[in-house]
Amino acid sequence: MRARIYKSDKRQFECKVESTGEMVKANAIGNLLKKGETLVVGDWVGLEEIPETNEIIITSLEERGSEIFRIIVREQRKKVTASNCDLLIILTSVSKPKFKRGFIDRFLARASQWGIRPIVVFNKMDEFDDDFDILFEERRLENLGAKCFEISALNPDYKQRFLSKGYEDLKNEIHDRTSIFLGQSGVGKSETINTLSEGKYKLKTNVIARVGKGSHTTTWSEIIDLDGFCTIDSPGIRSFSLEDVDPEELLSLFPDLEEIAGECKFSNCEHLEDSKGCVFWSKYSPESEEGELIHSRLDSYLRIYEEVSAQPFWQRKY
Repeated sequence: MRARIYKSDKRQFECKVESTGEMVKANAIGNLLKKGETLVVGDWVGLEEIPETNEIIITSLEERGSEIFRIIVREQRKKVTASNCDLLIILTSVSKPKFKRGFIDRFLARASQWGIRPIVVFNKMDEFDDDFDILFEERRLENLGAKCFEISALNPDYKQRFLSKGYEDLKNEIHDRTSIFLGQSGVGKSETINTLSEGKYKLKTNVIARVGKGSHTTTWSEIIDLDGFCTIDSPGIRSFSLEDVDPEELLSLFPDLEEIAGECKFSNCEHLEDSKGCVFWSKYSPESEEGELIHSRLDSYLRIYEEVSAQPFWQRKY
């Protein structure tokens, strides 16, 4: 029978059977995985029940559609913490904390690396005071394939005033999908998830609770079924850091820029204003409408590149 892993504890896994919705505990057989691999939350697996003992075992693992991971540089391996996530929901605030484009571009880089479709949610819009051009931000993000939504998590009746998509559109977007919510502290992740689940569930940073059912602190990844959509809670991926990314591979996480960079005169172009033959500066003026969009992304790339290049990749201790 086909099932999905919702929670793991060493070699025992809590799985949801697709055909019945029943939650069962299963053990993985020893030769299921290749050396160094592991089963993770989100995996689709095949289960079999042993008649003599009624024990349920995991006998097969389906190919993953996406993986949430970090690179363990010192071991030169990929540590996967969850899989088969449909949406990476980047939550940003427009008041407290103030909107920061750089955070969004960091999460967009992760979405590209993990192979997950990103969407961006502008929260606290009832407090928006026009201190940045939100229509420009929508334009630059939707050029990258990231839909944008305007909400106020604490006021679900709020109707969008600036963007084309609001709270009801967001509910429809995440329906029957598995999402992971990412954003800096204070942007309203727990309030947004609680509102989208219509108060049935409450997530507080690393404390998860069904209303009226008590709570527990999470130190592992797990899927939380929120009656209409699922979210992956994974304490290991709340950092904004991209320090596990090889500087030479960073441009590939900005596919829009990578395509343009192919036109630069030199393959080792640094894409700085004084870089000889750099197409970003010779063809796309920051003063033009198209150039402004491109340079807003280039600026984020260059800032992150400087950060991840501060220490030689091979010297990193994690």
